[in-house]
Amino acid sequence: MASGESHNMNLSKSRFMAGLQCLKRLYLQVHEPDLAGELDETSLAAIKQGQEVGRLAQEMFPGGVRIEAGHEELDKALALTAQVLAKGQVPALFEATFQHDHVLVRADILERHAKGKWRLIEVKSATGVKDRYVYDVAIQRLVLEGCGLEVVPCLMHLNRDYVYDGKQYELEKLFRICDLNDEIAALTKDVRELIREQRRMLAQPQAPEIEAGRQCTDPWTCEFYDVCNKQLPEDHIRNLPGLSSQKLLKLKDLGVELMGDIPRNFRLTERQARVQECVRSGKAWFGKGLKQTLAELEYPVHFMDFETLGLALPRFAGTRPYDQLPFQWSLHIQRKPGAGVEHYEFLADNEDDPRPLFLKSLCQAIDRKGSIVVYSNFESGRLKNLASWLPKYEDTITGIQHRLWDLLAVIRANVYHPGFAGSFSLKSVLPALVPEMSYKGMEVSEGSEAGLAWEKMIRGQVDASERKRLREALLAYCKQDTLAMVRLVDVLAAA
Repeated sequence: MASGESHNMNLSKSRFMAGLQCLKRLYLQVHEPDLAGELDETSLAAIKQGQEVGRLAQEMFPGGVRIEAGHEELDKALALTAQVLAKGQVPALFEATFQHDHVLVRADILERHAKGKWRLIEVKSATGVKDRYVYDVAIQRLVLEGCGLEVVPCLMHLNRDYVYDGKQYELEKLFRICDLNDEIAALTKDVRELIREQRRMLAQPQAPEIEAGRQCTDPWTCEFYDVCNKQLPEDHIRNLPGLSSQKLLKLKDLGVELMGDIPRNFRLTERQARVQECVRSGKAWFGKGLKQTLAELEYPVHFMDFETLGLALPRFAGTRPYDQLPFQWSLHIQRKPGAGVEHYEFLADNEDDPRPLFLKSLCQAIDRKGSIVVYSNFESGRLKNLASWLPKYEDTITGIQHRLWDLLAVIRANVYHPGFAGSFSLKSVLPALVPEMSYKGMEVSEGSEAGLAWEKMIRGQVDASERKRLREALLAYCKQDTLAMVRLVDVLAAA
């Protein structure tokens, strides 16, 4: 058997959930943990945000007792849980720890309920009930009932419809608690069988042969992603855009991995067939309607990009959980064909609500006429939010929205390059069509990184030099996005 002491074969809730996502992930967690990649800042931020939501949820249960024992202090956690449970006056426990049949769980909230029962409450920073959460609670109930407790299984999540007043959270409205008793009752047999399956798999001498697929990133990116996902050649069938899992399996069953080996009678969409031909020829494809579409651009042409941060817990008045808070924009303007471009930008630099200055400065920078090029409908959605938050700008925002011109939609319909590798994201399209431009080496190179950098800049404990460095990195990233659109339109016009 691969390395790992026998006690490491025990299951926990987190291991069970890892196995539910992918049995190979569970096997590597137990037997080859050193192969795991380090968590990136985005993942660490998500964990921190979840912990913040969990602590806030505990405030709904005054008098509750937290079991203070680290994850490496199992015996202490079990003993403290038993001691507190024995005290009849304690209304709730936080992080109560239980073990039954070699399965370990820690309950977020265990609330004393009527007639000797306990309400088992799993807290999630999501805004609804998902199938995997039901399994999460189901294994906890299985263990707790094995330890002699009668529990009512529940899930507590954020209420997406809750609007923060900017003063104090109304916890009863911010959170929703859902009774999962019926759903979990139907899963009990399934959960027991899954536990047996995971244990049989863990006893094998090698990790199970599971091909990389959607489970590598759904519902979260596996820490062993790089172990299973090697760089694919440009002509791999996975680079066919929109290829369904059913079609992928059919091709695999036929022994087909490369686009050139796809049988002639295999049905592909028009776009997939086009991609296949582009990869075969090694040449870019530009649709016949591209010139006409580009001719729709009206000068002065604006190129606009926003950066936002989605917070689980709303921070400013009028916002809801996970509203995208805009904090930065970049704008390049080309006044007439062949002219150079002017650049304008905004970045909020303190902890005040950024929305008023964001919108005021944007409206001042945008001309009253001319197309506004964006990459996707993201900016339109944020403008809609801003109109609801700041209604005095509603007419101006509506006028801006009517002038938006989606470059992503244009490229999807009219352009393909083998270097896209099946993706139409700006990060894939730009280096293929404009090789001299790239996001490689930039300190901030993704939207999620921008939000984290901004949070660190305005709320983190950083000195003046670090703050300046973060500010420069954010400005460079957002400027790169709009300049990228300028260069892409130039390339398309010359095609």
